[in-house]
Amino acid sequence: MNVFNTEELVLNMGPQHPSMHGLIRLLVSLEGEVITKIEPKVGYLHRGFEKIAENKTYSQYLPYTDRLDYLSSPANNLGYAQAVEKLAEIKVPERAEYLRIIFAELARIASHQVMIGSTALDMAGVSAWSYCFRDRERILDLFEMTSGSRLTVNFLRIGGVSHEPPPEFWPALESLLEDIPNMMEEYYGIFLGNEIAMARMKNVGILPKEWVKRFGLTGPIIRASGIQYDVRKAQPYGIYDRFDFKVPVRYGCDTYDRTMIRLDEIGESAKIIGQAMRDIPEGPILAKVPKILKPPVGEVYHRVENTKAELGFYIVSDGSNKPARLHIRSGTFINLQVLPKIAVGCKLQDLIMIFSSLDPVAGEVDK
Repeated sequence: MNVFNTEELVLNMGPQHPSMHGLIRLLVSLEGEVITKIEPKVGYLHRGFEKIAENKTYSQYLPYTDRLDYLSSPANNLGYAQAVEKLAEIKVPERAEYLRIIFAELARIASHQVMIGSTALDMAGVSAWSYCFRDRERILDLFEMTSGSRLTVNFLRIGGVSHEPPPEFWPALESLLEDIPNMMEEYYGIFLGNEIAMARMKNVGILPKEWVKRFGLTGPIIRASGIQYDVRKAQPYGIYDRFDFKVPVRYGCDTYDRTMIRLDEIGESAKIIGQAMRDIPEGPILAKVPKILKPPVGEVYHRVENTKAELGFYIVSDGSNKPARLHIRSGTFINLQVLPKIAVGCKLQDLIMIFSSLDPVAGEVDK
């Protein structure tokens, strides 16, 4: 017997909501506290990155990729630079390849620290959030001492990297790697191993394995649903095939495992960086690239395992110094489409954590 007669409530969350991880709006339909429908509304940034590429030279466009997933700009740079290098048949010097991997994996660690900390903050875990952001500052310091910037780290170039890291970079990086195991223990102790956090996240926002292919999902969220797939292993790019690392996988398919998988990946990224530091050779860091780069007529698609999902660049060249067409396959945008499926039937208080577990960033959604 239905004692209380309720009517549908439509709640507007965002785009200015502090927990929306950027300018994203959710139109949430509720019956009491239970979610019955969600409509993600995007398009509030109006940046037009793909069209901008048609009016910039190949080199001029590189800094724009910083602003896609702005929490991991070196990883964005790597995907675009490698796409252009594939199109123009440019061979990158060995030392530059190792430096690129170091910076891409540092960006992965920093991005995952933001994800774990933000998920904690979304359930009022201010202390846990401060631990993650305290440690992330050390990576931003490494970025700053090398490129002069902490967020939009434009260190990569088409054909290599812009310059050598300063001497103080290497001992600071080594110290960071030594401390990462302790950092991971702290994140687990203060947040992920906390019984309240477990109760709030386990068996919430279930993403079944069979939905992954149906929605074209990629990145850590599919590895938390039992699919051990990573572009770095499946189709190695750069020099990833030289490193010994595992692809973490979990089988809970829920918000908790989608958060824990990031902790697992921090440890694997640290292993990759350690091996890169050990094996990095001496030599040049930038190939001889024409000042006015004009790739031959043709097209190319290149994808990388970005911090949040697979990132792809499709470039069409007409033989000029500017792309005739550029399309970005942003994994965050594609992953966001599954939110209405996994959150319907959950309580309103669970929505923000489910949303956070997908790790969306508006800069990559509104490209």
